Amino acid sequence: MEIEILRMDDSQARFCLSGPSQAFANAFRRAMIGEVPTLAIEDVRIYDNTSALFDEMLAHRLGLIPIKTEPGLYVPQDKCSCGGEGCDRCGVAFTLSVEGPGMVYSRDLIPQDPRAVPAVDTIPIVKLGKDQKVVLEARAVLNCGRVHAKWQPTTACGFKNYPVITVSNRCDGCGRCVDECPRSILEVRNGRVTVIENRLEECSLCRLCEKACMSTGIGEEPAITITSEKSRFIFVVEGDGSLPVGDIITGALKYLKDQSDELRAQVSELSGVTGDEEESD
Repeated sequence: MEIEILRMDDSQARFCLSGPSQAFANAFRRAMIGEVPTLAIEDVRIYDNTSALFDEMLAHRLGLIPIKTEPGLYVPQDKCSCGGEGCDRCGVAFTLSVEGPGMVYSRDLIPQDPRAVPAVDTIPIVKLGKDQKVVLEARAVLNCGRVHAKWQPTTACGFKNYPVITVSNRCDGCGRCVDECPRSILEVRNGRVTVIENRLEECSLCRLCEKACMSTGIGEEPAITITSEKSRFIFVVEGDGSLPVGDIITGALKYLKDQSDELRAQVSELSGVTGDEEESD
């Protein structure tokens, strides 16, 4: 299996995964969405709320604010030595005290740990009128997206098979497929349709070019065909700011490896064969 990074920064990544099956690619996608732990507000204690929002709506909005999470800094509550009671190792406390008039933003949440600040400080929470106020304490804990969507570190995560575009010698360069392509990846060059350089990966596999070619009356087969590689995939990942995208990818791969090692150990235990014996075979 090989991973070729096409583009990456802290918030977005585009990479090509070659070698695995489609089932593994989908497992990788699901791991990035639901198995990489992040911080999110879970408990809210409201002391005063005279805003237009009910307490439950206010708490719900707080829970959806992405919080910067340093890998390895916190542990899940169920694995913490405090036994789930709540301590500095398994969570971080926030305070919020704002009086109107004005908008309450995510930057108004004051963290106990300055490393665990809201990923975006301009997220609106509630608008306060004159003499309205919100005073509360909140606690963020570490968990995974499969438990609740507020712990998902991604806002978008998907993949597609790597496209393959083939143009036969029957192409007369009429340009009908070029006009029909929604991604503008085709052009007519030297009397024949070709793929624009570095635009192949933008193909959405819609096959509108094939239909356009058939509409010219070329025959039973189009001059341009769209297929895909079965074991090569293009991934696009966007993070919510709680984790850099590189950490999301690394965390998902680590989760898959740990699950594989655990399954291998259990199978070996059931069959009575040790890992060393498997490797020697």
